[in-house]
Amino acid sequence: MAQQAFTDMMERQVMIDYPPQRIVSVVPSQTELLYDLGLDEKVVGITKFCVHPNEWFRNKTRVGGTKKLDIQKILALKPDLVLANKEENDKAQIEELERHLPVWVSDIHTVDEAFDMIKGVGAITNTETKAAQLLADITNGFSQLNKTNTPKHVAYFIWRNPWMSIGGDTFISDMLARINWQNVLADKTRYPEIELAVLKGYDPELILLSSEPYPFKEKHIAEINAVLPDAQVILVDGEMFSWYGTRMLKAIEYLKNLAEQY
Repeated sequence: MAQQAFTDMMERQVMIDYPPQRIVSVVPSQTELLYDLGLDEKVVGITKFCVHPNEWFRNKTRVGGTKKLDIQKILALKPDLVLANKEENDKAQIEELERHLPVWVSDIHTVDEAFDMIKGVGAITNTETKAAQLLADITNGFSQLNKTNTPKHVAYFIWRNPWMSIGGDTFISDMLARINWQNVLADKTRYPEIELAVLKGYDPELILLSSEPYPFKEKHIAEINAVLPDAQVILVDGEMFSWYGTRMLKAIEYLKNLAEQY
C-alpha cells in the first residue's frame, strides 16, 4: 500500500495508506454506509450506537459512544483509517486520535452534503463504483419525492428538559424541505432550546417527536397538546430524518408516506 492524500469535509488533507485495510467508524450512519459499500472484513471497530447492521452491532468491537470514545481501545485496533463527524464526535477526542491515526471527518448540514460524504467515503475506501451506484439510487429517489403537497409548517423536537428543536442549518431541516414541510424555526441555527409556550407563537401545524436522541413516547404528545392544542403531534423515526448515509434509501419511502398521510 502507498500513502495517498485525501481532503476531508473539513478541508483538511488526510494521508491514508490506500486502500485502507483496518477501518474504525465512530458515526452510526457512516458505519451503515461502510456495510453497504461491502467493507465487512475491513471494519474493525464501531461505536455502541452503531446499531445497523445488527450483525455488526453484535459482532464488531465497540469503542465507546460517539461522544465518549475509548481512545486506547481504538489505538489497540491499529486502524489505518478512522471515520468521524464534526458534530457527532467530541472535538478534543478527534484531535487526540489525529495525533496517532489518519482521521477523515465529515461535516454535514444538507442532503447534498450527505451525497458528497458518500462520494468521499467511496473514494477513500476504494469503493467508488459501489458508492456511485448507491448515490444514483438515492438521488433518483429524492428527485421523485412529491413536492406538490400543500406546504406544512412543522416543528421537530429532538430533546426534552430542556425542549430542543432544529434550526434551518441542519440536515433534518433539509430533509423536511424535501417533502415541502417548512421548519418553523428555520431562522434559528443548530439545535435551539425553546419553551412550548414560545413555540406556540410560531403556530406549527404539525409537531414531530423524534425517536432519537431523546426517546419520545405517546405520553409526550399529551404534554405538548396541553400547551399547543391546535397542533397535530406525532412520533417519527429519527433515523429516517437524521442518518445521512445509506439510511436515506429507506427514508425516501418513509418521507413519501408521511407526506401523503399528513
